[in-house]
Amino acid sequence: MGSKGKPFEGKRGARIKEAIQGYLYLLPATIIIFVFHLLPVTYAFYISLHKWKVKKVAFVAFQNYIKALNDPLFWNSLKVTVFYVVGTVPVTLILALIIAYLLFQKIQGRSIYRTIYFLPYITSTVASSAVWLWIFNPRHGPLNQFLEFIGLPPQRWLNEPRGIFEILGDALGVNVPKGFGGPSLALVSIMVFVIWFYVGYDATIFLAGLGSIPSELYEAAKIDGAGRWQLFRYITLPLLSPTIFFLTLVATIGSFQAFNHIYVMTSGAGGALGGPLHTTTTTTIYIFDTFYNRINIGYATAIAFLLFWLILGLTILQYRIGERRVFYG
Repeated sequence: MGSKGKPFEGKRGARIKEAIQGYLYLLPATIIIFVFHLLPVTYAFYISLHKWKVKKVAFVAFQNYIKALNDPLFWNSLKVTVFYVVGTVPVTLILALIIAYLLFQKIQGRSIYRTIYFLPYITSTVASSAVWLWIFNPRHGPLNQFLEFIGLPPQRWLNEPRGIFEILGDALGVNVPKGFGGPSLALVSIMVFVIWFYVGYDATIFLAGLGSIPSELYEAAKIDGAGRWQLFRYITLPLLSPTIFFLTLVATIGSFQAFNHIYVMTSGAGGALGGPLHTTTTTTIYIFDTFYNRINIGYATAIAFLLFWLILGLTILQYRIGERRVFYG
């Protein structure tokens, strides 16, 4: 009996030894995640349950969360954030896909064009924002000078609180109902910068995805009489869907967390942080203002957690949609 059990015990011991080695390899990364991620998140949640104003700390349970859900400025920041996400993510992806598709063709100097489109992304966000801040300057910015040159009235750009549809309606003589003015011109100006900044990165990722599609599929489809649109619709888009899903997911998360360029362009425009009439106050800007300017640390942390749960919920929803829509064949 004992002799029969030895091989089994030997195999079991080898598996245990192998498992221990695996856990030891994972231990450094686990410690880093625990110390620099889980502990700060846990402590932040602890802060969010308190009325925390530097020296004065009082436990208030979920009062900060209840306050946020009844705070009109918080809901306004969410509305502005949704405008920002909806106005940047789809437009950037569509433009990037068009650019990538054009640059994927056999055109002269395409490597130079690829580099030019990618250059904004490797530039400092703060430096790029400062340049666009000068472009949108209402007094001596080149954009207003160009508008005056072609006979159009100059705009206030980053200082304009009116909605873009309201401005267009006034120009066309159309009365836009209250509440349907859309995002402010100030926010649209920031969106233009964001699209310019990220379109090159997305186009580069799309180019990599296009390069992974076997050329034999296009050749076979052409033999069967497929046109350009049919090739794009039935071959390119399905096989590019994993790339589209990845970029949509990353861009959505990043847009909800955007801060640097919004802070630079709104605070540098000469007005209050968050832009004119809070029309560029995204949730991240509101968190920053609550934390540093109002010194209400507990409340700011509670808002940050609400934003976290919103992003997590949208990410899960995108994954659920991706399971049915994304083609991994």
